[in-house]
Amino acid sequence: MGNVPKNLKYTNEHEWIRVDGEEIIFGITDYAQDALTEVVWVELPEVGVSASAMESIASVESVKSVSEIYAPISGKVIQINEQLEDSPEMINEDPYGDGWICRMEISDKTDIEKLLSHDEYSSLIGR
Repeated sequence: MGNVPKNLKYTNEHEWIRVDGEEIIFGITDYAQDALTEVVWVELPEVGVSASAMESIASVESVKSVSEIYAPISGKVIQINEQLEDSPEMINEDPYGDGWICRMEISDKTDIEKLLSHDEYSSLIGR
């Protein structure tokens, strides 16, 4: 495992982001979902909550462990993937698509520049 799409940015903690205008969509990487194994529960943030970059914002529970999910940028949560409440396995099945966690409004665009590129993240996970 360890699919690393080239059009995304990444954190050292294995979150990915897709920039969409003044917003981002983010989730956990293929590498992270593979390490977690079967995701059985997701605690999503509340819409309207503001977070600083790398602040714990959600958690994912698998048959192995519970992992914190960190806000990849500073911003406000404007939408959550409510489908994960009934189908947390979507994170395993499609981490870069239907398994996204939330959408945030960008507070500081310089946060994006601090994230890892495809090549940097690939190097981090040994690909």
